[in-house]
Amino acid sequence: MFQIFFSYVFLGLSLAAPVGPVNAAQIDRGMKGGFFHAWLFGLGAVAADVIYMVLIYFGVAQFLMAPFLKTFLWLFGFFVLTYTGIESVCKAKKMSLMRKVKEKETYSKSFFSGLFISLSNPLSIMFWLGIYGSILAKTIESYASYQLLLCSSGILIGLFLWDLLMSVIAGTFRTFLSPRIIQVITWIAGFSLIVFGCYFGYQGIKELARLLND
Repeated sequence: MFQIFFSYVFLGLSLAAPVGPVNAAQIDRGMKGGFFHAWLFGLGAVAADVIYMVLIYFGVAQFLMAPFLKTFLWLFGFFVLTYTGIESVCKAKKMSLMRKVKEKETYSKSFFSGLFISLSNPLSIMFWLGIYGSILAKTIESYASYQLLLCSSGILIGLFLWDLLMSVIAGTFRTFLSPRIIQVITWIAGFSLIVFGCYFGYQGIKELARLLND
């Protein structure tokens, strides 16, 4: 049983690891605010994952895949990511003063930024429907209900560990790297968010055109 549990912890790490808008935004948050801002941002993203897992468990998440809601989520995700990316690129010009002036954003803002960016990501819905939905079906079919809780806990622990790792990396970079390098990393993170945002916008326009044609 412990072997199965740790395999799901590893699965949680694997699910969180691919580079995406959440990881890019978390690095950006860590560059600007340090470890705790990055950690709370990631915690917000994990909270969104928990929400999706609960929705999938109760069979509600499939309603989010309705064409109208998919279109809304793609376009809302475009707005959130593009705005965050542009804001990050603009603020990167002030990175040389970072060690003299502390970021004024609150911890709660970091948490809710991670929550909203992850919730507004339609890829998260499709991802969790595909991954956790299949795990749910297999576990219910093969194991007792308490084992489903064990597997879900393993995935969440993996997500929390990745959040902690990313926060440590971002906080360490901010402490030891020169202001110029931090500025460049912030630019890269910001432009990455804009690229992801444009992709979301493209998908949203495609969904909207399909809706109008139907």
